Amino acid sequence: IDEHFFTRDKGYATTFCDLKNHKVYDVVLGRSEVSLDGYFRGLKGKDHVRVVCIDLAGNYRSLIRKHFPNAKIVADRFHVIRIVNHHFLATWRTLDPVGSRNRGLLSLMRRHEEKLKPDQKERLMCYFDDHPEISAIYEFKQRLCRLLLKKTRTVRQVRRLIPQLITYIHKLKTCGLEQLQILGRTLGSWDKEIAAMWRFTKNNGITEGFHNKMEMISRRAFGFRNFDNYRLRVRVMCS
Repeated sequence: IDEHFFTRDKGYATTFCDLKNHKVYDVVLGRSEVSLDGYFRGLKGKDHVRVVCIDLAGNYRSLIRKHFPNAKIVADRFHVIRIVNHHFLATWRTLDPVGSRNRGLLSLMRRHEEKLKPDQKERLMCYFDDHPEISAIYEFKQRLCRLLLKKTRTVRQVRRLIPQLITYIHKLKTCGLEQLQILGRTLGSWDKEIAAMWRFTKNNGITEGFHNKMEMISRRAFGFRNFDNYRLRVRVMCS
C-alpha cells in the first residue's frame, strides 16, 4: 500500500499492489483514514492477507490493524533508509552549515560506505579529520544502515538482531541532537515493523515502479479530471 499524487484539485490517491503477482490490485482516491475507511470496510478477502508492506505512514498502519487482523505489517526498507539519511543530513547541516552546502561532499555523505571509491573515501577522511564529531555520527549512521539492510533472516537470527536495533534507538533518543532524537522516536514507534523487514523480502519497489508507469499513463492522456476513468485505465494497463 502506497500513495501517489493525482491532481492538485483532488490531491493524493492510494495504490494497492499485489506484490506476489506483480500487478496493481486497485487505486482509491484519498490517503487519510476517513477517506479510505469505507473502501476497506467493503473489501473482500481481508482475512486471507498475510503480509502488508507500507512506508512509515501512521494512517495506513492504523487502517491495516483495523481491517487486516491476520496481516503482518512490514516497513518498506527504502523508506526506512531514506528517513535515516534525511535526519543524518539535517544534523550535518546543523553542525556544519558551510560544509553541508558542498555538493560533492553531500553526494558522498548520502552513499553507503561500501559504494565509495578509494579516492572518495580519502576525501571524506580528510573532511572528518577537521570535523571529528561529524565523523562519529557518520560511522553510527553507516552501522545502523548495515543493520537495516539485512535480509531473509531466520527467526533465531532476528531475535539476535532485535537487541542491536533497540540499542541504536536508545542511543539516538539520548544523543542530545534534536534531529537524531526525532529519528530515534520514529524508529522506536515502528520497531516491530522494522524488525519484520529482516524476515520478509517484499518491499514497495514494485509499487514505485507502477507509480512511474501510472504517471506515464496520465501524461499520455494529458491528465485526468475524472478519477474513475483514471482508475479504469490503470487497472487495465497495470493488472
